[in-house]
Amino acid sequence: MVRKILFATLALAPLTIALHYFADLPETTEFVLAALALIPLAWLIGEATEHAAEHTGPGIGGFLNATFGNAPELIIALIAVNEGLTEVVRGSLSGSVISNLLLVLGAALVAGGRGDLDRYSSFLSFGLLAFATVLFLIPSIPGWEGDPDRHSLAVLTIPVSIVLLVVYLGVTWYSLRRHSALHVASDEEIRAWSLKRSLLALALATAVTALIAEILVGSLEVFAHKVGLSEFFVSAVIVAIVGNAAEHGGAVVVAFRGKIALAGEIALSSAAQVAVFLIPAVALLSWLLDPLSLSFRPIEIAALAGSIVYTTLVLFDGRSSRLRGGMLLSGYAVVVVAFFLVGDR
Repeated sequence: MVRKILFATLALAPLTIALHYFADLPETTEFVLAALALIPLAWLIGEATEHAAEHTGPGIGGFLNATFGNAPELIIALIAVNEGLTEVVRGSLSGSVISNLLLVLGAALVAGGRGDLDRYSSFLSFGLLAFATVLFLIPSIPGWEGDPDRHSLAVLTIPVSIVLLVVYLGVTWYSLRRHSALHVASDEEIRAWSLKRSLLALALATAVTALIAEILVGSLEVFAHKVGLSEFFVSAVIVAIVGNAAEHGGAVVVAFRGKIALAGEIALSSAAQVAVFLIPAVALLSWLLDPLSLSFRPIEIAALAGSIVYTTLVLFDGRSSRLRGGMLLSGYAVVVVAFFLVGDR
């Protein structure tokens, strides 16, 4: 039923694009339509990469999953960079990590109830997240005084990004291979698409996502102003949740089927991938458009560090329950309130 609904809602994408170019819609309406249209597109990208992995093997399949699974967030970030919306970029990326840790994982545990998580894999993700947060301090602390987007901080971001990508390449073989294998095992009743069909769906979904993301970013400032929210809050909460739609839905559905370990793997691996792969990739690719510094605000660093410590403590023994899921969701609510109160820089 869920798959049928998602397939049906793919029609939102061409509808949104057509209305954007041929109808004079209010930008707030465009933002809402674009956000809703990204959800089934994110799901389709995740679905296509999983089917492609059936043919390419777990190693290449894991690479495809990491690369194209984060495509909506990457596209949103690069379009925002091109528009000069640096705070939107940083907010959506830090918000993505936090929402995976607290919202996605919390919702999955509530849906799945009691079960066991893989402690080794979980603590590997926690370690990567902690390492990334410490490195983010290098360009962030100088950015707390003066212009956070000054060129010297963008230059300082380069070695930080390179180190993170090297670490990512060093550990991704095991974590993504295992993630891909678990995914195949959980969906074994679904007949894989042909490789040609998978790659075609992947290419089309990514291209359409780029168009929808451009509409989303272009209407973000007006939407934030109209609804009385800061651009930082909209990017760190709303855009981050929309960009993570594939992980959000996938983790909850898998957990509801009793696959608690897999649900935890999806949420934690995705959080780690964003921190050590997507964020530095965006920073390096931004030099083709407008150099971006990873000068996160104190509230973002505090929220990142606090989320990592809190999630580690809640899941220290590797066991899940609805109570623990509720604790993670409560933690996310605290972060959302904090992001709402601080407003823009």
